Amino acid sequence: MVSLLFNIFRFGFALVFVALHAALMAGFLREWTRDRKAAGKTRKREDLPRVSVIVPFRNESLRIGGLLRTLGDQNYPGAEYIFIDDRSTDDGPLALARFTEGRKDCRVITLAENPGPNHKQYAIGRGIEAAGGNLLLFTDADCEVPPGWILAMAGRMADERVGVIIGPVFRKYGRGFFYFYQCIDHAMRYMYLAASTGLGAAGGGFGNNLILRRECLDRIGGYGSVPPSPTEDAALVSRIRSLSGFEVRSAVGKDSHVFTRPEHSWAAFLNQTLRWNNGGLFSADPLTRTGFGGLMISISMGIIAIPFLPFFPGLWPLPAAVLCSMLMNTAAVLGMGSVPCGNAAGYVLQLLFTPAWMTLLTILGFLGFRTDWKGSRF
Repeated sequence: MVSLLFNIFRFGFALVFVALHAALMAGFLREWTRDRKAAGKTRKREDLPRVSVIVPFRNESLRIGGLLRTLGDQNYPGAEYIFIDDRSTDDGPLALARFTEGRKDCRVITLAENPGPNHKQYAIGRGIEAAGGNLLLFTDADCEVPPGWILAMAGRMADERVGVIIGPVFRKYGRGFFYFYQCIDHAMRYMYLAASTGLGAAGGGFGNNLILRRECLDRIGGYGSVPPSPTEDAALVSRIRSLSGFEVRSAVGKDSHVFTRPEHSWAAFLNQTLRWNNGGLFSADPLTRTGFGGLMISISMGIIAIPFLPFFPGLWPLPAAVLCSMLMNTAAVLGMGSVPCGNAAGYVLQLLFTPAWMTLLTILGFLGFRTDWKGSRF
């Protein structure tokens, strides 16, 4: 009887886990197809809705230059730019002043205080209050956007049933496995997000590339109704999906790809990815919490089983299922064209490193480790 239960467990786990990932790949393919159709539609310039680009920032003097340069390349008619200076003490406001000088399409809001508890969330709320657009497009000061980014994201909102579109954000390339892996990690997170969106279960979001209808906020009770969260973008998307009646979609095409700078130490990268993982593991949204938590726990089971294989070789289906799923994930990431393709050794190494890293984050999350973020402790 014990042997039968053990066989049911090990093979059942492997089959269910691989089947789940096959379903996610189908969801990703569906979202890819829908995005290509949405991106292929054209609209007359006079029919384009007004867009407000909202950028919160704090002490970003060393990184905001790339964003301002690429925003200057946009050609969307009637776009307005709302910058929220959240108590900066560096030269970031001076760089912004040079960019906005003589431009009537820019507005800078300076916060003298920020009660939090999520300071970025509070700053975004002030930006939304000041925005006049029917569509609200968000990014961060450390990002660089492609030419025609506003047009690409706004054009995908032509379908009135769509209330929010999550755009991809990828890491800039760097030499060495540490920087290569950050590219993989960011791309894989977005792949999972797009895949779950394709299955109708969107529960995450990249707040530095996200566009939504103002009507969405009205239907959910305003931006202030979003509960404070270390992943405020995911909390916003979950609330829109469950309460607004609008559809949530993900963009995939290269015209929507936004790039951000990598972290420069393993400690900083751990802090950042742990915050993201904790946001999913302990999300206030039951669907997000169940789906993300189930995925992370299943991956962790496969990795934790590896040290026990010499003593219990029958556990091999658990890590084998994780490896099979990793192969599917990696193929999907390569299909997005967001990471370097020539590093064969890096891809082989990340097949083992990625599930181990996710297992570490999951264990730390359940042990109650907290993260630092913009002066707050989460």
